[in-house]
Amino acid sequence: MGKVTGFLEIDRQVAKYQPASDRIRHFREFTIPMSDPEVQKQAARCMDCGIPYCHGPTGCPVHNQIPDWNDLVYNNNWEAAIQNLHSTNNFPEFTGRVCPAPCEEACTLNLEDAPVAIKTVEQAIADKAYELGFIRPQPATVHTGKKVAVIGSGPAGMAAAQQLGRAGHEVHVYERETKPGGLLRYGIPDFKMEKNFIDRRVEQMKGEGVTFHCGVNVGVDVKVEQLLADHDAVLYCGGSETPREAGIPGIDLAGVHDAMPYLVQQNRRVGRENIDSVGWPSDPILAGAKHVVVVGGGDTASDCVGTAFRQGAVKVTQLDIRPQPPEREDKLAVWPFWATKMRTSSSQAEGAVREFQVATLEFIGEDGVLTGVKCCEVDERRRPVAGTEFVIRADLAFIAIGFRGPFTTSVLKELEGKLTLNTDKRGSTNVVANDRDYKTSIDKFWTAGDVRRGQSLVVWAIREGRQAARAIDEALMGSSVLPN
Repeated sequence: MGKVTGFLEIDRQVAKYQPASDRIRHFREFTIPMSDPEVQKQAARCMDCGIPYCHGPTGCPVHNQIPDWNDLVYNNNWEAAIQNLHSTNNFPEFTGRVCPAPCEEACTLNLEDAPVAIKTVEQAIADKAYELGFIRPQPATVHTGKKVAVIGSGPAGMAAAQQLGRAGHEVHVYERETKPGGLLRYGIPDFKMEKNFIDRRVEQMKGEGVTFHCGVNVGVDVKVEQLLADHDAVLYCGGSETPREAGIPGIDLAGVHDAMPYLVQQNRRVGRENIDSVGWPSDPILAGAKHVVVVGGGDTASDCVGTAFRQGAVKVTQLDIRPQPPEREDKLAVWPFWATKMRTSSSQAEGAVREFQVATLEFIGEDGVLTGVKCCEVDERRRPVAGTEFVIRADLAFIAIGFRGPFTTSVLKELEGKLTLNTDKRGSTNVVANDRDYKTSIDKFWTAGDVRRGQSLVVWAIREGRQAARAIDEALMGSSVLPN
């Protein structure tokens, strides 16, 4: 633990943001880093709570040993802190920026609404480790002669590839896009995580012997059957990218778009790439000088809000069919689990108008072009309330209500009839594999991440990638020293 009386003496502090009026003028990260002494003070607040719920199973999916590295930071031992953090998490600079921090919800101090600033400390450890040169390639000293292909270079694919490379296997990563990272690069805006952090990890992995093949759409450019023939194992980490169908009349009007093509386009602009992207519409989508409506209440919707403001939107309205949650949860009823309570993202705080318990009835327009969104209030069962209809002016609308599975035009199309899929009651289609060995119905073919569990958090993808890597290593070698 940190300082014995730290939680009594030190108030919770987290990194501050640039003012909204400044940060909406650029697409860079806008968090103002805390000084080392400030971070150490926050780490000192970690208490000897007996049962550290923060690191699982209620808290951290990768089971970060949070009390241990908080103590190391407090004692100014940054090198040991990053070694400890890396023992459970390949990419703490990713999760320290984009994870919603269920660990903080599970912190004992959250009973008093003042949890340890775990996410802030985690990011600081990773950034400090890069600054001091502690993050270097760790190539395997013994090579197994086994060859593994990883399809997809999102967080699951990258984590698995790094683990398998360090186990001594020859690893080849196949990525549909022009650069590695998956939706980490092309889905998450730069103002939440700049992409140089992905580039640094890719360089580290290359130094460890991992080979990246970008611009290769497996199932189209290269057949899965060929990969299976050429490799001892193939791991499918294709993500969950097919948007959930909204079924809203008027969806074909010009100006109505799914959220992900919009985010992908802007990320490609910021990365100085052509906006054309495999699987996504290529017509430019821009919010400058427009009234924007975002349908959906999750992270993807929030990313659309922040992107629209940075492009110069006049007004952004976000519609959420769920009722407005309470400002504060009933701690004794829900702690240490993730609570439903009012949360305001940095993007929403930049000026979004939020409408709760509202259903989108129809996109309306003139001459085939969107002019407004017809809405109504709903009851507790999400049924429309008669007489509450209203129209919001809209020149541009984004549908951000989630994803129902991987693209079906490549890997799944080739393996149709051979690969066992599961379709849930909401129409999501995932590849069937358990979370112990991650094996699919096809020999030598494993799967992990959102393509298996459905859309989820980056930290869950990292966990699944790591576990799948161990399962593959064990299958190839008979045993494994990789962590489970």
